[in-house]
This record gives sequence, structure tokens and C-alpha cells, in this order.
Amino acid sequence: MNSPNGVPSDEQVIATTRTWLERAVIGLQLCPFASAPYLRDRVRFCVSAQRSADGLLEDLVRELQLLRDTDPLQCETTLLIHPQALTNFLDYNDFLDDCDAAVAELGLEGELQVASFHPNYRFAGTTKQDITNFTNRSPFPMLHLLREASIARAVATFPGIDEIGPKNMETLRRLGHEGWRRLWID
Repeated sequence: MNSPNGVPSDEQVIATTRTWLERAVIGLQLCPFASAPYLRDRVRFCVSAQRSADGLLEDLVRELQLLRDTDPLQCETTLLIHPQALTNFLDYNDFLDDCDAAVAELGLEGELQVASFHPNYRFAGTTKQDITNFTNRSPFPMLHLLREASIARAVATFPGIDEIGPKNMETLRRLGHEGWRRLWID
């Protein structure tokens, strides 16, 4: 249920994000490594109520520390979803430098990293509606906190790791905008 200010509840945000993971990320195999932690219930869904970049940075630091201190068999990765902060993609994109700085300040370089997803994600050199942008378009702005060790294991076991990006773009081109819209019809 939406709150009085029209913001979806945490439960709605998580449910929508789960649907996106299941239908797009896992369903279209945009990330061949996503299904294992998801199916093993090792993905933490954290909804931030922050409205400012400074507040979100505080939440990010807390979540980075929590992920660092948690056994990977309990939580392998975290989705920090922030529906009210950095809704403008350019502001969000600028904030990614702050994310990298936070990882460095915590001494977590080489241990954790932050990947980016946003409803208006746009790769450099593309038009706003270029279907390839949808490989990184999520229902809400979010920061994906990843363990470097998980990435290293995936890279070591997955042939053709360098082909994932081009393959994803081709998948989205074949799907097209209409196919993308059909993913969300129940």
C-alpha cells in the first residue's frame, strides 16, 4: 500500500524489485550469476527511506559494513533500493563517485564493490530510449553491493565473461520495447 505521500511501501518496493529480478535479470539471463544467490535466499533487500544523497551515503556505509561483517552463506549480496533519493539519473550517476569513495574509505577495495541500476539508466553515447539501456534499468534507483570474491568465483567458472555485456545488448535488441513491456504483464 502506498503511503499518504504516494511513495510505495517497503513491501511494494521489494515485491516489484523481486519481479524485476525474476523476469528480467534472471529470466532474460542478463546476469548469469544472479540466480544462485537469489534462489538460495542470499540477497538482502534493503529499502532506504532517505531523500538526500547525504542520507543515502549514510545508508550505503551501513550496508557496506553489514555485508562485510556477514557470512556470505547468509548474505552474498545486497540491493540498496532508494526510491526517494537520486531519482534524477544524472545526479545518481554523479553519486557513484561517492560510492567508490565510501568503499575506499572503509578499506573495502578488493572486497566489495557497487554496481548501478536506475529506472532512467543511460549508457554514454546512447539515446534515452535506446533499448540497450534497459540492461541496467531497474524499477527504482538502486545500488547493488557485491562481494569481489563472488565475482572472482563467477569469472573463473563462466566461460566468455567478456561476452555478457554484448550478449545482453543483443538480447534486448531482439526483445525490443514491446517485448520489454510484455515482461511486466501478469
